[in-house]
Amino acid sequence: MAGNSIHIFMIYLILASIFMVINANDDIEVEDEHPFTYEGDSETGPQHWGHINPEWQTCETGKLQSPIDLLNGNVESISGLGNLKRAYKPTTAIVRNRGHDIMVQWTGDAGGLVINGTMYKLVQCHWHTPSEHQLHGRRFNMEMHMVHNSSDGTIAVVAIMYVLGRHDTFLRRMLQYRESYNEKGVELSAVNPWEIKFGSRKYYRYIGSLTVPPCTEGVIWTVLKKVRTVSREQLRALRNAVHDGFENNARPAQEWDGRSVYMYHPEL
Repeated sequence: MAGNSIHIFMIYLILASIFMVINANDDIEVEDEHPFTYEGDSETGPQHWGHINPEWQTCETGKLQSPIDLLNGNVESISGLGNLKRAYKPTTAIVRNRGHDIMVQWTGDAGGLVINGTMYKLVQCHWHTPSEHQLHGRRFNMEMHMVHNSSDGTIAVVAIMYVLGRHDTFLRRMLQYRESYNEKGVELSAVNPWEIKFGSRKYYRYIGSLTVPPCTEGVIWTVLKKVRTVSREQLRALRNAVHDGFENNARPAQEWDGRSVYMYHPEL
């Protein structure tokens, strides 16, 4: 059974590559937040993203959209996906305020993540409050996305969810520079991705999309099962740093549309 699941997921990976080739001219994520919002009753809210820009139609018509409620369907536990193979290293980075979120963009070689023998280079990370992915309808206080890109343009995102508790070390360091946040950004001589704590080998895996316009599909999602903590003060600082109206920058959960969702369980 596990062998069949891996075979099915390999097909999903091939389809992901095809999706990314089709969308090779799309930006990884939109940089200017002005055309869209997260306000549900607004004409620029998530339900209308597909009408704002012709290049964003996938936000409405796509069948592999993210985020999703990870436990809103049949999740299959398998061991064949394997442990996450991280090959990160510290390098230069820029901390930027994109208006709709705060982003750390690595400008040097930050290494990456190996999935099924393919290296996905770490490009950037950013935060959403509250979380975008859900578990049985539950949103968490925050979610971090680590965005990776392979040589053929396929995107792989690692998502980490947080609840209120002790401070997060990596976010604490990035928030030191919040008074200087702007569109140009603050240059840092060395930011080590290993400071982002994973804490567990278990994770969910599915094929989805970017959660902001242009909502490009074929994204390989890895959502860590371990929920980490962020302090109330950090959460408040992160919300205060973004532009007005983007304090709640989480897209609503999207339909599963018959997709397979797997959970890597090393003990099986």
